[in-house]
Amino acid sequence: MVKLFVITALTSLLIACDKNEVGDVSLGLLTTKDIKLNTLVDPIVTGVTCHVASIEADLDFSDPSDSSIACRQTGKITSDMIKNIDRSKSGEVIFNKSKSIFFKNMKVRRIFDEDSQTLMYVSYSTKETSGSFKHSLSTVPLWGTEAYQTPVTK
Repeated sequence: MVKLFVITALTSLLIACDKNEVGDVSLGLLTTKDIKLNTLVDPIVTGVTCHVASIEADLDFSDPSDSSIACRQTGKITSDMIKNIDRSKSGEVIFNKSKSIFFKNMKVRRIFDEDSQTLMYVSYSTKETSGSFKHSLSTVPLWGTEAYQTPVTK
């Protein structure tokens, strides 16, 4: 039991050292749960920054699945960046964070809506909780950027 506690404590310390963490909101003195705020710059579309808020439970084996995401244009978005992204309907995972020792992850996926010239970022849990998969969505329109292309009318 002591060995398990030490492993859990060390894991919590490593998670707390996350270089992308920009905020930590305590949920009270009588709980080990905090809201962690992380920043994420899209690795290909570097003019987009996302902020993800999620609950971390330091002494639990699994964090809650809830998360929220907000993404904004924070720099230049070029045509070359858009050419280099996965343009399939399922897009691509640009962030992955373990939320449990039982194979639960929080992921952020970028999907491009070509018709509206908008980047969509969805944050989601890979494990069903209370009958649903928790998720959150944020969008970044390309309107006003160098990458914007007038959609072809179908």
